[in-house]
Amino acid sequence: MIKVLRPYLKGFEKYAILGVICIVAEAAIEIFMPFLMAKIIDYGIANKDITYVVQLGIFMFVMSIISLLLGVAAARFSALAGMGFGSQIRKGLFDKIQDFSFSNIDKFSTASLVTRCTTDVNNLQTTFLMLNKMAFRAPVMLICATIIAASINMQLVWIFLIVIPILGVSLFFIIHKAFPKFEIMLQKYDNLNASVQENLISIRVVKAFVRSVYEKAKFKQSNDALMQASLKAEKIVIFNMPIMQLASYFCIITILWFGGNMVIGGTMLTGELISFIAYVTQILMSLLMISMVFVNVLISSASMERIVEVFNEPIDICDGEDVQLHEVHDGSIRFENVAFSYKKDSEEYVLKNINLSIASGETIGILGGTGSSKTSLVQLIPRLYDTSFGNVYVGGRNVKEYSLHSLRDAVAMVLQKNTLFTGTIAENLRWGNEHATQEQLEEACKAACAHDFITSFPHGYETELEQGGGNVSGGQKQRLCIARALIKKPKIIILDDSTSAVDTTTDANIRKAFRENLKDTTTIIIAQRISSIQDADRILVLEDGQIQAIGTHDELLQNNQIYQEVYYSQQKGVMHE
Repeated sequence: MIKVLRPYLKGFEKYAILGVICIVAEAAIEIFMPFLMAKIIDYGIANKDITYVVQLGIFMFVMSIISLLLGVAAARFSALAGMGFGSQIRKGLFDKIQDFSFSNIDKFSTASLVTRCTTDVNNLQTTFLMLNKMAFRAPVMLICATIIAASINMQLVWIFLIVIPILGVSLFFIIHKAFPKFEIMLQKYDNLNASVQENLISIRVVKAFVRSVYEKAKFKQSNDALMQASLKAEKIVIFNMPIMQLASYFCIITILWFGGNMVIGGTMLTGELISFIAYVTQILMSLLMISMVFVNVLISSASMERIVEVFNEPIDICDGEDVQLHEVHDGSIRFENVAFSYKKDSEEYVLKNINLSIASGETIGILGGTGSSKTSLVQLIPRLYDTSFGNVYVGGRNVKEYSLHSLRDAVAMVLQKNTLFTGTIAENLRWGNEHATQEQLEEACKAACAHDFITSFPHGYETELEQGGGNVSGGQKQRLCIARALIKKPKIIILDDSTSAVDTTTDANIRKAFRENLKDTTTIIIAQRISSIQDADRILVLEDGQIQAIGTHDELLQNNQIYQEVYYSQQKGVMHE
């Protein structure tokens, strides 16, 4: 895991190293202080030598100021290193997720990826800060303080040498028991994030169906589960501090008893006993810091595993070594013996025996019931998923021969779930072409029947959209997404039930604009309304992931039972209206 994460410290190593140097120097000064204090007591005060006391006092004051400055510098350098490290990991995770295929995202879930980019990175960042501050300071203080304490009085050293192994065994037990609990706790974070994300995205639906009480209860369930998981993890870790304090009190009381008797017996000086206690306190504080480091490493190791899991996830769909093409010649499409399953090892395919040829510039309608895999079929064209068996060809070449950028740039796809982003309408439209002129934006919007409603807004194309396009209607959102796709001037355009929220007149106008302006563009329209596809060159009827029939509107109306049933049921609905 360290090997995977180490590159993300690049550029911040110098701050980490400077932080360690300052921390070690600060620790060295702190270790030296009790020695000077003993000298003041045993020689300055005992001999009533005021000059000696003042000289050492001034020296200790100067050293304290230096220690303070070193501590401030160490904290700053550690913060720069830790925050930079966390920032780079977050960026690395986001970049990796951007390269994920749909199947990679399906594996982790959106909520889990959010948790990994936020909570898990924060845990790791906090631990790194603590490691940078304590991982060097504590061992240096522990070793040096032990050596000096032994040089002061070897007879008393055995007291804390007995305690150290006991603390080590206790710490190992805590870590061993708590680690699985923290893994479960992070999974509960995923569930909580999923609940929050789903509720906020669908808040209008929640309000419309008056489901606030239900959603509150569902959130409470996730929140309580997280609380219980956190308590189970923390109730083991909380034993760490009491055990350390018990050990500290035992050592100090025992040293005071035996050391006090030595002072009374004249075998040990008062200053030596005070400095010895100070060094024992430093030793115990070092052990406490080490235990805190271990506990934080324990908490973050579960997060670290989850982060590394994302980094190590092989991307299903990427440019292969045999990529030869960087431009799609035309919009012709061919499916050759295609079968597809969302799960690699599954023997049940959502698409089976797909053989289909589409000429460049042809308009194809796709009709089928829910679950007939209409969307799955078209997602294979821009390689949002790869086939399980068989091949897909675009422009006469296997889609795997193209670079992903070139292939997807030639295919514009308006998905079922229309997504707009925070920003102006113009900024959203330029997702299709970041260099598009205002004239090109307006041309695409007129073809998508979006220009009129855009210009009705006070700020027109500079109107700010809320997250997800919450301040425009469903039909307006669909038309903006269609316009965004048209701005790409693609070889192939796929409309996945993308006019379901517009009225029939607007739908007809959009289809008319497509016929006039996209003569050389292959158009694939998935629709529930036959009126949306009846003018297509050919219509594909899908059932249970297989091509059940293909033909023109008139041919299917004469020969295909499924098409007839859909058509007449919709005609009855129109007549009743």
